[in-house]
Amino acid sequence: MVIAQPGRRASHPAGGGLDGPGRALDRGGMTDPVALHRSLLTLDTHIDIPWPDGPPFAAEGSRRVDLPKMRRGQLAAGCFAAYVPQGRRTHDGHQAAFDRALAMLGAIHAMAQGEARLCRTADEIRRAAADHVTAIVPAVENGTAIGTDTARLNALAARGVRYVTLTHNGHNALADSAVPRADLGDAPEEHGGLSAVGLEAIAAMNRLGILVDVSHASRRAMLAAAEASRTPIVATHSCARALCDHPRNLDDAQLDALRDVGGVVHITAMPAFLRPGGKAETVSCADLADHVDYAVRRIGIAHVGLSSDFDGGGGIAGWRDAAETPNVTAELIRRGYDAAALAALWGGNFLRLLRRAEQAAA
Repeated sequence: MVIAQPGRRASHPAGGGLDGPGRALDRGGMTDPVALHRSLLTLDTHIDIPWPDGPPFAAEGSRRVDLPKMRRGQLAAGCFAAYVPQGRRTHDGHQAAFDRALAMLGAIHAMAQGEARLCRTADEIRRAAADHVTAIVPAVENGTAIGTDTARLNALAARGVRYVTLTHNGHNALADSAVPRADLGDAPEEHGGLSAVGLEAIAAMNRLGILVDVSHASRRAMLAAAEASRTPIVATHSCARALCDHPRNLDDAQLDALRDVGGVVHITAMPAFLRPGGKAETVSCADLADHVDYAVRRIGIAHVGLSSDFDGGGGIAGWRDAAETPNVTAELIRRGYDAAALAALWGGNFLRLLRRAEQAAA
């Protein structure tokens, strides 16, 4: 199959089905969906954790993602986010946000025991998969965790954080959000995209090998981040705005910009991002695959991945938790995606970005 190189369009046909964006399966190769799924390094780029309390990760429980479900669903790796909600931008508010992020990262580290391993690099993730051990990859969701002090990124990097999401809902000191918070006094736009502190933070993240995650960022902030970052940006949990007009999704110009800098958008299982007014029970893996198809046709398979946003609102019919992950692969196989395409979507593209970030930091 043809896999687009960063900055170039893939030469995929326009149609769907077996001749669609993934191209036809090799009928002489592996076609059993269960076996093919088991052969992949499957990596979910955005999973939340219950906080401050919740069922333990190691035991089967009410979490959508715990270790038994990951093992059962053959989900090899997950990026687990220390999510910090947007609050008041005061000295005390920023300190509380930083403290929460560190505490949550401690909880994520504690998940890595037994059949789970903390992984800080792309090679460590691959080694964990080869050893049949689940890879735990730390991340931080919302740059408000550093307040206005970019030196705090050093503490996050020291704890193995591989990406920081610039914003969440509500503007912060770094950037404008795609979803301003009227209850926090947000205007529709505050910084015109990125602030001076935001630009400084992106430069620091590049030096530290931390990926810049533009999910949740406003359109202008996302485009500015694509231009400012020396390493490819990532949207860890967003969908295609052409198919679902939600401010959290990326429009065609944003997708093109992401492609042009070698980045990746990870289509996510958030019902409202996949279909207007979507609910978990009415949105399916087919809707998720429609967004994958669209993004692949638009920007090439090298720039598309997958995520769930489980335990943070994600979950659709057929992919309600980590145990049901093979259903996503089965739907993509029905669309004609072959083994190489599935490997790219399920982790290969994200690992490429991690390596680029690691090389730039070295």
